[in-house]
Amino acid sequence: MKKELYQEIEIPKGVDVELVGSLLTIKGPEGENKREFRIKKLELKKEGDTLIVGNKKASKNEKKLMNTIAAHIRNMILGVNKKFEYKLKICYSHFPITVEKKGEEVSVKNFIGEKVPRRVIIPQGVEVDLGKEIITVQSSDKELAGQFSASLEKLTRIRRKDRRIFQDGIFIISKNGKEI
Repeated sequence: MKKELYQEIEIPKGVDVELVGSLLTIKGPEGENKREFRIKKLELKKEGDTLIVGNKKASKNEKKLMNTIAAHIRNMILGVNKKFEYKLKICYSHFPITVEKKGEEVSVKNFIGEKVPRRVIIPQGVEVDLGKEIITVQSSDKELAGQFSASLEKLTRIRRKDRRIFQDGIFIISKNGKEI
């Protein structure tokens, strides 16, 4: 059964939204987010201080897609107002791990006694702050911050050893202020 479904997203003051074709650009005090929405069956338009996503003859699939796109847009607006923050903890029991930031790269040295450091490249738009035991990752894009945090966690994954004994690594302890 097809219905007329639209979802309105309010744009707060201090946030500029520009829609050119399918490219949505949101600018705010903490930065800028860009995303291209290639949707054929849904309309995306800006009227005044609201963004409208929907369709006149929407089915169940269009409703799912509409809710997903609205959630992405809300996350983009939240990110330009206040950056998303992930915290990771450096844990070791056997060999002391050294985490260093050089330019656009984070390297983990002496992980389980390895001679060659493990490296991951910092994506553009992500800020990394290294403490003694805590790593803070901030970005106005939720997906970038989450993906880089997961990359750091995966970088120190232990294979072919007993996880009950080798508990070294870098682990996510907080996602945007919520403890895990």
